[in-house]
Amino acid sequence: MNQWQVGDVRITRIVEMEVAGGSQFILPDATPEACLPLEWLAPHFMNEAGDLIMSIHALIVDTGERRIIVDTCIGNDKERNIPAWSHLQTAFLDDIAAAGYPRDSIDTVLCTHLHVDHVGWNTMLVDGEWRPTFPNARYLVAESEWAFWDAQGDDAVYGPVLTDSVRPVVDAGLMNFVACDHVLCDEVRLRPTPGHTPGHVSVEIASTGQQALITGDCIHHPCQMTRTEWCSTADTDQAQGRATREALLERHAGDDTLIIGTHFATPSAGHVKRLDGGGYWLDVG
Repeated sequence: MNQWQVGDVRITRIVEMEVAGGSQFILPDATPEACLPLEWLAPHFMNEAGDLIMSIHALIVDTGERRIIVDTCIGNDKERNIPAWSHLQTAFLDDIAAAGYPRDSIDTVLCTHLHVDHVGWNTMLVDGEWRPTFPNARYLVAESEWAFWDAQGDDAVYGPVLTDSVRPVVDAGLMNFVACDHVLCDEVRLRPTPGHTPGHVSVEIASTGQQALITGDCIHHPCQMTRTEWCSTADTDQAQGRATREALLERHAGDDTLIIGTHFATPSAGHVKRLDGGGYWLDVG
């Protein structure tokens, strides 16, 4: 578990899984041979063999008045087409409770987008039915994101993601579809970062002059800061995704905004800096 304090806002990371290797299906250009020259990635984001280290985690944003969980990982008991993600039995709910955030205390669930590893704990299996995990929360998704996936579905790629992790929340009347620049409260608002998916958003946190940004998947791995042309196979529009990524990095290069990666391995956060030879890197010091 990592925690960061951004003004009066506390952000807590709850890890579902963190692994090295196995990431080339999502970032095919990021071979060990291509990554090893990016020495700044080691040891946090790349091991000695050049295998990328990636994390699947949730981020709880606690403003003092609001308890917002950003992205809900893969979830337990879900049938998934990736064997390592199928029928998980993790201690995720125990972990968030141990961090001080039992599931009934969460008032908002925010999904940066509707991919499999961002919506799984939206629901849990109870007596053979998928029920909302966070009964006292409103669930927020960008309206354009929902419209895209509602029209075409995603079952053939990862499994019945919408069926078991999104539609039950809609059917329960707990889902709000919002604009991509929606303001949740004084400290938290959405920033449109399309390309990975049409309605993908990042999350801006600001309090007492301090700022942080939760990326979502517009940057899957820190290697994409230096090699911005390395695009994810899951991007619906790779050209737009790259343009979004480069604009974000240019905007924050050298500023004080804490960048918290939705899939960045421990320590998961740092500040964007420029590289002398071009591109960027993440300073976690």
